[in-house]
Amino acid sequence: MDNSSAPVVVVLDGPAGTGKSTVSREIASQLGLSFLDTGAMYRAMTYWLLTNGVEVDDADAVAVASAKPAIVSGTDAGTPTITVDGVDVSTPIREQPVTAAVSAVSAVPEVRDRLVELQRESALAAPRGIVAEGRDMGTVVFPRADLKVFLTASAETRAARRAAQLGVTDETEIAAILTDINRRDAADSSRATAPLRKADDAVEVDTSEMSPDQVVAHIIGLVRDRAAARLG
Repeated sequence: MDNSSAPVVVVLDGPAGTGKSTVSREIASQLGLSFLDTGAMYRAMTYWLLTNGVEVDDADAVAVASAKPAIVSGTDAGTPTITVDGVDVSTPIREQPVTAAVSAVSAVPEVRDRLVELQRESALAAPRGIVAEGRDMGTVVFPRADLKVFLTASAETRAARRAAQLGVTDETEIAAILTDINRRDAADSSRATAPLRKADDAVEVDTSEMSPDQVVAHIIGLVRDRAAARLG
């Protein structure tokens, strides 16, 4: 990116397992932009609720408790961090208890309101711009983003990727991962608050048959095209 250009906001939306985090980090790194993993923020909130004995299926209890933890998401693409009350939670937020509960927590309006505010603050603090990934980036958090990308992939492809990431080879376990992905897709798409959907002006990219490097190269091309058009 041209250092003289105004800060740029690039957002990647899409369901779980489409490679948003990996791709977003690499795009941010190559373009010299900040990086924001908003999914990690919801996971961090979920982790705090679970470890503090809050019933995550009780929306009222979650709403009240969600104001308490101090969640800080580092925006360095090379070494992204996520802390809760000053403690690094990068590893436990990826474990199964959090994965199973995060959709319910994310559906609570008070949780989303608080984290959206933090996400917008992160973008304002990024001097050159930011690449943000999540599931309502283009529709809710950054509706005026310079580029909106909606990543997709078949549920089967996403399950296979998740299994590979976890080192799972057992067919029964892979089937369970697929079932969980379908469950999360349904929950995220049907929730009343900020449901997962493609923004009207987003570019859809199906990653099913693409390597991460190919996805990165394609999106960087889109970013540069938009930047050139804006400067022109």
